[in-house]
Amino acid sequence: MKDIAAGIAILLLGMTMLEQGFNTFVEGPLQKLLVRATNKLYKSIGLGFVTTALLQSSSLISVITIAFLSAGLIELYAGIGIIFGANIGTTATAWLVSIFGLKIKVSAFALPMIAFGVLFIFQKSKNLKGFGYILAGLGFFFLGIDYMKVGFDIYQDRIDLTDYAMTGFWGLIVFTFIGVLVTLILQSSSAAMALILTALAVGHITYNNSLALAIGANIGTTITAILGSLGTNVSGKRLAGAHFIFNLVTGLVALAFINLLSILVDDISALIGISDTNYIFKLSIFHTIFNVLGVLIMIPFIPSIIKLLNRFFVEKLSNKDTIAYPVYLNDSILAYPQTALKALLDESRRLFENATFEIVSHGLNLHREDIKGQEKLKKIVAKSKEGLEIDVEEQYYNKIKIIYSKIIKYATLAQSKFSLTPKNMEAFTLIKLANRNVVETIKNVRGLRKNVNQYMNSENVYIRKEYNRLRHKISQVLREIYITGQDSNPEMHAKKLKKLKSKAVKNDALVDGTLDKLIRDNKISSVMATSLANDSDIVADISKKLIETAELLYIKQDSLLANLEEDN
Repeated sequence: MKDIAAGIAILLLGMTMLEQGFNTFVEGPLQKLLVRATNKLYKSIGLGFVTTALLQSSSLISVITIAFLSAGLIELYAGIGIIFGANIGTTATAWLVSIFGLKIKVSAFALPMIAFGVLFIFQKSKNLKGFGYILAGLGFFFLGIDYMKVGFDIYQDRIDLTDYAMTGFWGLIVFTFIGVLVTLILQSSSAAMALILTALAVGHITYNNSLALAIGANIGTTITAILGSLGTNVSGKRLAGAHFIFNLVTGLVALAFINLLSILVDDISALIGISDTNYIFKLSIFHTIFNVLGVLIMIPFIPSIIKLLNRFFVEKLSNKDTIAYPVYLNDSILAYPQTALKALLDESRRLFENATFEIVSHGLNLHREDIKGQEKLKKIVAKSKEGLEIDVEEQYYNKIKIIYSKIIKYATLAQSKFSLTPKNMEAFTLIKLANRNVVETIKNVRGLRKNVNQYMNSENVYIRKEYNRLRHKISQVLREIYITGQDSNPEMHAKKLKKLKSKAVKNDALVDGTLDKLIRDNKISSVMATSLANDSDIVADISKKLIETAELLYIKQDSLLANLEEDN
């Protein structure tokens, strides 16, 4: 029994090292594939199949896919396709064990693989380390199978587990449940399949019971995706739900038609020259058939599955009486630099738009829908004479502070976790600076609001005109930012934003001579002049900070992500 336990432990160690090794290389190529090769369903399925067959881990692909989906780099439709393909790809493990693991004395080449793998792991080169983990992982994988096989051979002399074989309906149910349980314990359907095949090879389980065990292993593997989604946003949970639905439905279909599938396996085996008693290969064929069949059955229902998941996993949106929390930020985005950067940009844009079109506009007694509309801004400002009920301080604590703190936290964690070039390190710094601009803008609006409320309806026509002019300046910036954010080619607005930023500074009442003229002509009091001088500078600063933040989040976003991909 200790040999079997040791074999399982060694095999799991090997699979962990394989994942770690491939993770060294996936930070660049695999991420690019996930983003660019998922525009069609067949591409997504093919990508899931190839990567899982190569990496020998559907769990790794599931976790990566959930991370990319949570960060918004791929759509749910594409994510489901990858998961479907990964289920077919996981059958490669069964074939690897069937062809090599149980037919050859694997310990003869497993130990040299481990020895050379460990040697490479201690090298300084990142790529050599990755190759070392892969080589050692394969060595431990095969060595674990060898240990399990030896253990089952020894154990067979003491007790025959086939004495506990069950047939009929209850046999299917009991052994399917055992398959689920074994996979839950091992946290790997590939490891579970290796264990099932090894036990079948030495006659410890019957062929019919092994079919049910394989179905159970497929259902049980969904727990990895479910656990991986716990720390993600609603998109990650939807994908884990799709994974569960697919594997559960596929398992139920396989159980319902297990006799027909067994006949099909027999026919295929006879066609390709596999003997009736070669249960190892027949189980591998069965495992492949019901996974492929499951994908074919479920493809037409993907739109319905997405509707069901969208209805079941609903994004919780905060209202004005609740505290806002991040939507895109969670621990899963820190798996890779691209997912971290994309999620931080999306969360920053969300924070920026909420602050810009609600707190800033309302703080200046302008309705955000008017800013977003087509009416001339001067008319909007002229007719907006009533003070809007808004507590800027309360809005900051309810809708800005927590999200801002989380953005700073995750940006800092990303900078410390990944080996980034100075240029890409700066990208995360720019995100932090942009969000600080948002916070400082809110604080500026809070200070500006008192004088806006006092002077926008003042009996002094001159000071009223100047404060309406200040409101008009900011409304111009807000409208141009809104138009830029809505345009599919935001780069077209770069010059306009730059011009507005320059204009904001030049139109400072203290700089352009307006204030001097008003004082000389005795049009406003000294108290009014002091307020206007300060507030004119604040408006210029607000405009500058808003435009700089919009430039980063709307115009430079794609180039920041592209630079990160190139360096990985």
